[in-house]
Amino acid sequence: MSDYDFRPGGSLKLKGVAEGGIVKKKKKKSKQKEETELDRERVKELRRREEAAASKGSTPGSGSNSPAPSGSSDRKTDAERRFEEVQRERLAQKVAKLANKTHKDRVSEFNAHLESLSEHHDIPKVGPG
Repeated sequence: MSDYDFRPGGSLKLKGVAEGGIVKKKKKKSKQKEETELDRERVKELRRREEAAASKGSTPGSGSNSPAPSGSSDRKTDAERRFEEVQRERLAQKVAKLANKTHKDRVSEFNAHLESLSEHHDIPKVGPG
């Protein structure tokens, strides 16, 4: 006979398998996960200490109110730093450009753009009339 037990009106049952279904083994936690969690906690603690030391040693008028650079700035290459700087500048230019326009200016620009489009973009007439 084969590995399958054919029963009319029921589902297929595999021979040699427990009645309760498939029993999976529980996975053991790897030591790497525990180590990475400990490393994260250590890094957080070091950052807290650095911030506390910086707040104690800072003088009024220093750049403490300015936004802090990203945490991984030490690991960035010169090209990455230049790229981010250019991105910041472009974003600032874009915001300044949008801030100068009024709603009326935007509407008039949009209407001029629509007028410059060809008849291909017009809505076709459908039906009699």
